[in-house]
Amino acid sequence: MDDERIIDLYWARDERALEETERKYGGYCHTIARNILSDGEDARECVNDTWLGAWNAMPEDRPRRLAVYLGTITRRVALNRWKAAHTAKRGGGETALAVEELSECIPGGRSAEACLEAAELGRTVEGFVRALPDVERQVFLCRYWYLDPVADIARRFGFSQSKVKSMLARTRQRLWAYLRKEGLVS
Repeated sequence: MDDERIIDLYWARDERALEETERKYGGYCHTIARNILSDGEDARECVNDTWLGAWNAMPEDRPRRLAVYLGTITRRVALNRWKAAHTAKRGGGETALAVEELSECIPGGRSAEACLEAAELGRTVEGFVRALPDVERQVFLCRYWYLDPVADIARRFGFSQSKVKSMLARTRQRLWAYLRKEGLVS
C-alpha cells in the first residue's frame, strides 16, 4: 500500500493503518530501535510505541515522507528509552560510543537559551550534513542518525573499518570547524 493511502487510514482512524504501517515499515523501524537499544524485545516495544505515537500525533499537515516521519519517532522513543536505562550508569554499545564521538563537537546545555541554541545548532548541523558529498553524508547518517556499528557501515559501503573510522573522524573535525566558524562552539 502506498504512503498516501496509509496516511488516509490514519486520518480515518482506521486501525488497518497500524497493520499496513507494520507491514511496510516494521523492519525499518525495528532496525533503528535495535541499533539504539541492542535488545530485540526493547526494540519491539519501541516500535509499538512508534505506532501509537503516529496514531496519536499524525500532523495536520501530513508527513511528506512517511518513512522519515516514522523513523524520527522511532529514534526519539528509542533514545529516550536508552537514556532512561542508562541515567545512573555509563553504558557500552554503539549508542554510547556514537554519542561520545559527536560530543567532541556538539555543545550541551538545558536552559531556555540553550534550547534556542540547540534549535539553531540543529539547523546548522542539518545544513552541514546536506552539503556533504553523497557517500560521506550516507556514512555520517548511518553512524549518527541510525547508530549503525562501524563494521556494518564498512560492509554496506565496501570499505575497511579503518576507512570508515577515519572518514567519520574527518567529518567530525570539519563539523566542529564549521560550527566554530558559525559561532556555535568556541
